[in-house]
Amino acid sequence: MSAGVTRTKVLTILAVPLVAGAALLAFRADSPASPTYHADVLPILQSRCQDCHRENGLDLGGMVAPQSFTSYEETREWGPLMVFQLEAGRMPPWHASGDFLGHFSNERYISETEVATIRDWVVAGSPEGDPAEAPDARIFESERSGGWAIGEPDLIVRFPEPYLVLDEVEDEYVDIEVEIPAELLPEDRWVKAVEFHPGSPTVHHIIARPIGGIAPGYEHREYPDGYSRLLRKGTTVTFQMHYHKEAGPGSAEEIMTEAGIKFYEPGAEIRHVMESESLGLWRFEIPAGAPNYCYDRDFTFERDVQILRFNPHMHLRGKSAYYEARLPDGTVRPLLDVPAYDFQWQHDYWLRDPLEVPAGTDIYFRACWDNSADNPSNPDATRAVRWGRPTTDEMGFGFMGFTESEPRSIIVGDPIPDDLPAARPLFSPGDR
Repeated sequence: MSAGVTRTKVLTILAVPLVAGAALLAFRADSPASPTYHADVLPILQSRCQDCHRENGLDLGGMVAPQSFTSYEETREWGPLMVFQLEAGRMPPWHASGDFLGHFSNERYISETEVATIRDWVVAGSPEGDPAEAPDARIFESERSGGWAIGEPDLIVRFPEPYLVLDEVEDEYVDIEVEIPAELLPEDRWVKAVEFHPGSPTVHHIIARPIGGIAPGYEHREYPDGYSRLLRKGTTVTFQMHYHKEAGPGSAEEIMTEAGIKFYEPGAEIRHVMESESLGLWRFEIPAGAPNYCYDRDFTFERDVQILRFNPHMHLRGKSAYYEARLPDGTVRPLLDVPAYDFQWQHDYWLRDPLEVPAGTDIYFRACWDNSADNPSNPDATRAVRWGRPTTDEMGFGFMGFTESEPRSIIVGDPIPDDLPAARPLFSPGDR
């Protein structure tokens, strides 16, 4: 199993005016009815915040919370800035339109009532209250399994040695192949969950064929019960690594990346085999200074399927993304709207209930970019931008996961059926 895992620290509260705290505290109004930390605030933090905001919290594709909200002392000092972030809608990080609230199983959500409770607590001077009223502390799976949110992996695929990113590098792509030895994977196995530990914030994204990948904001991937992908014995995992130093060239760094995999146990039933489509946009050119340049793509299913997940991907000029289903009977069904795409928070959007669509359904995907000087992330508004691998160029993908509608009954440990859908990479750079 894994040796010590390198933790990354990326600041998620940036450029917050100090006057935010002063403005809140200027309206302190202590009252016996004021919320207290132990009775009122801590339960909200446990359910909405502590997955990330704790010691060794979730590593979301290199994004790691810079502060812990598990004790009164830690939380109190961050209270005013917490309110600032919550009221600005920056936390918890989630970028689907509010019209889709409740559609996704992994959505991050905090209610207006909960925000008001935290705000009232801060305004009242952040009273601690009675520790006896506090809920039991949450126990996280990663605390029991050496930092793995999926639990202790059955298999860890890691680089044979750390990769050296040189001083002069600002943006680098490299493919690193890792063969899984027969003693670690002696037979084909059905995958239940995959988690990546990138090893450094210099890792911008990873595409690790055929096990998955991550980008900033990604969570670990755990398939719903009965859904899976097959990992074949003798597999060589190709880690397509994208290293990017946001501050430009700097000191060299040795980076160890690894992926943990959990498998289904013998006797479990696999009813759906996961597939994917990239809906890649390749031949666009975003004019210099264009504030809202859009490009689209569609894809038609030739069989009945269940749609399970979406994941739009762009770079620094990404502005918005939109998916819809156009059914053979003429019905149009919106699937996902991301009106304010954030390069630092690229989510997998897992539908709460798989969507059944018939053969002939067309999936429409539209990506929009802001190449104007008004986009604070834009590295250069004076040039036209095309598809390119560096972060300072652009991409446009509408990743989508689905399965056949007709369920199977594959018992883990039995012979593998011959008619499984062919495994395919998320995308191939040669396709552009």
